[in-house]
Amino acid sequence: MSEYAPLQVNISDCRYQAMIGVGGIGSGSFFALRGNHTLGREESRGGRFLDRQDYCKLHIVSHYVKSLLGPEFRTTPIGQVGDDAVGHRLLNEMKDAGLELGYVPRVAGDQTLFSFCFVYPDGSGGNLTTDDSASAKVDAPFVAGAEPEFARHAGHGVALAAPEVPLEAREKLLNLGTEYGFFRAASFLAEEMNSALEMGMLGKTDLLAINVDEAAAAAGTSLAEVSDAVLEIVEAAIEKLRDINPGLLISITAGKNGSWSWDGEALVHVVAFPAKVVSTAGAGDAHLAGIIAGLVADLTLPQAQELGTLVAAHSVTSPHTIDKRIDRRSLRAFAEEINVPLCEAVRDLLKG
Repeated sequence: MSEYAPLQVNISDCRYQAMIGVGGIGSGSFFALRGNHTLGREESRGGRFLDRQDYCKLHIVSHYVKSLLGPEFRTTPIGQVGDDAVGHRLLNEMKDAGLELGYVPRVAGDQTLFSFCFVYPDGSGGNLTTDDSASAKVDAPFVAGAEPEFARHAGHGVALAAPEVPLEAREKLLNLGTEYGFFRAASFLAEEMNSALEMGMLGKTDLLAINVDEAAAAAGTSLAEVSDAVLEIVEAAIEKLRDINPGLLISITAGKNGSWSWDGEALVHVVAFPAKVVSTAGAGDAHLAGIIAGLVADLTLPQAQELGTLVAAHSVTSPHTIDKRIDRRSLRAFAEEINVPLCEAVRDLLKG
């Protein structure tokens, strides 16, 4: 395992001592387009590949949780990669990070999940993602195979349901988390939100982590309809979601507008910390990882939101969607560099 300096927390004293997550595992490339006008249906346009490593959501969150909580915190991703060069590379990186890989097989004949991300000069962009990858074939029976791991950590684990695998696989993970007394965290893409609501998945979730577009989908509105009034979207989403699950903790990120958290009693806003932005890709996943690590360390949700904001701000200074520099020491140095006031509980986690 790579040498990371974890947060100042004794995992043996924590309620949660492991995380089991399901989601996409894959890679991607970034391509910088010439010109800011939207790419046309039949247009050919020049550009160049960027020196950036892209990773998928489960890998990103699992990596940061492990680097922040250290070797005593068992972190087990559930997913599949292809028996190809990309899959081999990712497994080696995950092993080096200390992740448990007993439920991440290489599947002969399938390709590893891959995204082609295009970026306009103004920083906006999109991506094209393979929909017939090994990750797309992760199903409920496959997740059920990890039940012994849930039993091993009954009452003392975090279950993470992340995108880029079918909803049925994530539903099975949340069901197992419920059966074995896990803290259940989930996120859903905007286009998945209605299906997740219809399937009752938010009733099996303790922490929902979404961005403002996904919050708009949950609220049944859109950014355009409210003229980019982010707070209106946040409040509308929380009002609807707490009717569905009154005990639901909610984290909503909104880029430069910061983030909001709802702990069942108060809506808390944390501004985006200043940082020299190289790439914002993966920042939301870094934010979620910081929140999970903070909750494991017995922070309140607003305190964990502050830690997540710090992790996300550090992550955007890297061109890659996993910033492998991040650990306790790098976060402390970064906080001192950007001179942001942190609450005492977060400062204590970064000491030493």
